[in-house]
Amino acid sequence: MLEKLSASDSASGAPLMLRYPSDVVTPDPGFVRNTTFPMRILLVEDDAVLRDVMLRSLNDAGHRVDMASTSVDACHLWRVQHFDAVLLDLNLPDDSGLTALREARARGDRTPVLILTARNRTDERIAGLDAGADDYLGKPFDLGEVEARLRAMARRAHGIDDRCEVGILVLDRKAGRFFTQTPAGAIPFELPAREFEVLRELMTPPGRVVSKRVLSGKLSSFDEALGDNALEAFISRLRKKLASTGATIRTLRGLGYVVEAERRDNDAAESAAPSMPFE
Repeated sequence: MLEKLSASDSASGAPLMLRYPSDVVTPDPGFVRNTTFPMRILLVEDDAVLRDVMLRSLNDAGHRVDMASTSVDACHLWRVQHFDAVLLDLNLPDDSGLTALREARARGDRTPVLILTARNRTDERIAGLDAGADDYLGKPFDLGEVEARLRAMARRAHGIDDRCEVGILVLDRKAGRFFTQTPAGAIPFELPAREFEVLRELMTPPGRVVSKRVLSGKLSSFDEALGDNALEAFISRLRKKLASTGATIRTLRGLGYVVEAERRDNDAAESAAPSMPFE
């Protein structure tokens, strides 16, 4: 595996020393195991060499990445697609990356943004943060630090813990995996990549209603949308796999889906029965 790569920033000519973190492991085909927490990320970077290195690293960590090399393309992608985070370069060929950031914040989009740039002047860092960026990382940077900051931003944005539980099903956000907690200990609950992403989104956090549009966006590439029938198939397979975990996926018509603890028959009967006043 490539350990180091030297490139130059188009504005300053300064070398970019990018290191692949030693713990980045390519997931087994079709499965997500021991990777960083998967996200849908918009990468805005005009340097092709740097963009390809970052894309490879983020994909190896289990993330889905859409790319833009201009401010215009970034604005368009950001408007039509839901992202978990944005990696934004300031020095773009047609305009500053701050233009895309300001436009998103003006329409109420609160997607976490990490600015990546060779511009290390204090006034420019302040301008980026004042425009609505959540964090700032100057080049050269370590790819492991980029991923760590992405995870931290996602946790802050959702206001959730690193561990989410429903029934005996547990999502370990730091490890990026599911397991079931049994008297004998933790047992890995492995899923194909797309089913993993659906369940992870529904568990972030549990009890949150997630629309079909958001789930489809997580699973689709920009040029290939996922239809409702395909999404329903994923949900159906997940329901069967969750049968022994005490968790279930409920459909709220017109709203979306929600993960919640499976209700026992007597609980359901009690909730369905008319309430009686205390005497």
